[in-house]
Amino acid sequence: MQQDDVILVITNAPDKVIAQHIAHTIVAEGLAACVNIGAMVSSVYSWKGQIESSDEMPLTIKTTWARYAKLQTRIKELHPHEIPEILVLPVMSGELAYMTWVRDSTMGTSA
Repeated sequence: MQQDDVILVITNAPDKVIAQHIAHTIVAEGLAACVNIGAMVSSVYSWKGQIESSDEMPLTIKTTWARYAKLQTRIKELHPHEIPEILVLPVMSGELAYMTWVRDSTMGTSA
């Protein structure tokens, strides 16, 4: 990947307060241009040999590959889970002005 490639990072939070705190912090620190906080979903997963379930709020983070390492570290610092979900999806294409805005927002030159 190139440093200025736009990516989507997916994570979640156990409640709205934590989701908003993570979103606000990473946008304020220039690690993300935008974070979408979704509606509460139910997750079923295997954890330490047990089938678990919990309610979570999904977060979709728009950023660049250049910011990913710092973003990943910051999510781990802010997240209450021992191993937070952090998945990266490459953005193959997008509206040029929006992609430029994401790049500018994460490089400290946002409009």
